[in-house]
This record gives sequence, structure tokens and C-alpha cells, in this order.
Amino acid sequence: MNPIVDQRLPLLYHYCRIQRPRLPLNYAQFVQHAQRMYERSRHMQPDLEWNQFFAQWQALDAFLVAACMERQDAAWEQLFCARVGRADRLLLDALRARAARLYPRQELEQDSAVNDFWGHLLVPPSEGSLPILARYDGLRPLVPWLLRVFQNKNISHLRSPSQHAAGLAEDDRLESPVQTDERTSSVWHELFRDAARGWLSTLNNQEIVLLGLRWRYQLSQREAAQLLKVHEGTLSRQIDKLRDRCVEEIRQQLETQGWAEDDLQGYILNEMAGVMLDDSRLSLVSISKRLKQMGIENVPLASG
Repeated sequence: MNPIVDQRLPLLYHYCRIQRPRLPLNYAQFVQHAQRMYERSRHMQPDLEWNQFFAQWQALDAFLVAACMERQDAAWEQLFCARVGRADRLLLDALRARAARLYPRQELEQDSAVNDFWGHLLVPPSEGSLPILARYDGLRPLVPWLLRVFQNKNISHLRSPSQHAAGLAEDDRLESPVQTDERTSSVWHELFRDAARGWLSTLNNQEIVLLGLRWRYQLSQREAAQLLKVHEGTLSRQIDKLRDRCVEEIRQQLETQGWAEDDLQGYILNEMAGVMLDDSRLSLVSISKRLKQMGIENVPLASG
């Protein structure tokens, strides 16, 4: 279907105008940007049909991007004031916080990263490339997408040799690629620990006990089911739900922060043990107290 003749577009346009009344984007501009975003999506997904695109389209975010690309001052004000996640921080503050993690104790680098990012929202970073906003396809929430682009852009910068490094002696280089990888790994390690601690804080007493029995005491699923006097199948489903919730909630946090690698689940499961070791609620003493409160004693301690 040609987007121009889709009778749903005028209704969607008026809905966006009601929701964003300060943005005087006209209908012709709205359709033009809708077509551009659709073509951008088809470039990545050649088989994507218009109806599929329309069903997933983040129309309000797309409307804001279109207004920004039409250089409407009110649109830029709204973008600057966009809020980020549960912390309800301004987008600009979230970018600065991300820059501080990527470039610790390097205020000039932090300012440069943020200013460079804003500058390239409308201006291509190099000849033949696209401005950042022109790459937005409308299929993802705008603010998390911008944060991911910022993260990926700067991680790529950190992983590549300095453009001036070739002309310097080895001792004059600020850092080597190995040091850069260590820094970015450290950044993701800290981001993961923050997300994992946040997820652990949401667990109720029963979930903490279950995690303690399976992980701290290293009981088998059958042994844990017998101890808690529940059917093994029931316990299995509880464990699966707990694991899936852990992976999904931490995944959302890390992807919002800009994670773009493939094996996120493997990373989460591998790194989780270190976080649980540091959580006082999952200590052997804490789990033992919780079990006694439930009338369960003499649980054999794991050797590890």
C-alpha cells in the first residue's frame, strides 16, 4: 500500500497534533517523513509491508523527529525536555551521565561527546553520511534509541585508535586498544551490576528463599521441592519465571543503556553470580534465618 493513500494517516496526523499541539507540522510534511521512515525501514527489512510498519510505528516520536528535522524550535525544546525511564531524568542529563561513565574524570571528553552528538542530530558527521535523526525509522521509542546511538557511537570511538595516534610515539599515546576494551568492559560491568541490584531489590521473600536454595545451598530442583513441600513441576515453573524475569528486566535496562551485542542472556547469567555474592539478603546467614521463619531447619550447606 502507498502511504499517501492510506486513509488512516490523516486520523493519525490529527491525533499527533492533539498530543503535540505546539508543533505546527503540516500534513504534507508528516506524510513525507512517514514515507522516508518507511523506506528507511525497508532498507533494513526489504520484506516489510506498509501495514506491518504502520502497526509498529511510534507515531508521536516520529512526529517529534519530523518537526525537529523541519527545524521547529518548539520541537527541539520538547526533545531537550524528553524524559528518560523510571528515573525521569532529562535526556540531556542522561547523555551527560552516560558520557561520565564512558570518559571517567575527563570532563573535556564528556562535554565534547555530548556536544558532538547534539551537533550531528541534523548535520551529517561526514560527507555522504546521514544525520542521526535522519536514521530514525520510527519503529523504536525515540529516547532509548538516541541513548543507544550515543553509546554505540562513543564505544566505537573508544575502540578505534586515535586519529592522531599514528603520528605519535608509542609512549605518547593516551591509551592502547587493549586499555580501551578494558574501559568499555568496565563500563558495562558497572551498568550490569546496577541493573542486577535493581532487579534483586524487587524480589519477595519466597523468591529470595527459592534463589537461595537453588544457588546458595545448591540443592537440586527435586530436593528444593521436597523441602518446600511443593510439586517439582510447580517449582520448575517458578524457577523458569524467575530466570525469565531476571533476563528480561536486565535486558531492558542494558538495551536502554545502548547494549548492541548478541549474547546478552549469556552475559547476564555469567555475571549474575558475582552480584548475588555481594547481596546480603542472599548470604547463607540471611537465607538460614528466612528458612527458620518458615519452619525449615537443618538444610545441608553447600560446600562452595
